[in-house]
Amino acid sequence: QVQLVESGGGLVQAGGSLRLSCAASGRTFSNYPMAWFRQAPGKERSVVAVIDGAGARTYYPDSVKGRFTISRDNAKNTVYLQMNSLKPEDTALYYCAANYVFMTDWRTYTAWGQGTQVTVSS
Repeated sequence: QVQLVESGGGLVQAGGSLRLSCAASGRTFSNYPMAWFRQAPGKERSVVAVIDGAGARTYYPDSVKGRFTISRDNAKNTVYLQMNSLKPEDTALYYCAANYVFMTDWRTYTAWGQGTQVTVSS
C-alpha cells in the first residue's frame, strides 16, 4: 500500500500562486498514475489534475486548465501541483491520490493523503 502526505496549502489572495507537494512511499511510485482532487464544503469531490506514471500524459478539467500544472519527480517520489491565477472558487481541501490506471473519477482511487487546505481570498 502507498502512503501519501500532502503539503503546501495555505491562504493566498486572488491572483496569487501556490505549489502543493505530495510525498509518496510504500510502493513503486513511478509505475502509477497520480492525481489531485479537491472538495469544498457541501460539494462533491472533483478532479483537479491527473498525471501518468512517466509524466508524459496529463488531464485537467476546464475549470483549472491553463492555470494549474501537475508534475512529478519519480526520483523523489513526489508529485506537485502548481496553481497560478488562483480564484476564490479554488478554495477547497486538496487531496493527493494514487491509482493503478489513469482515471479522473475519484471513486476509482484507493490511496489518499490527508488533504491540505487552500484558501483564496478575494
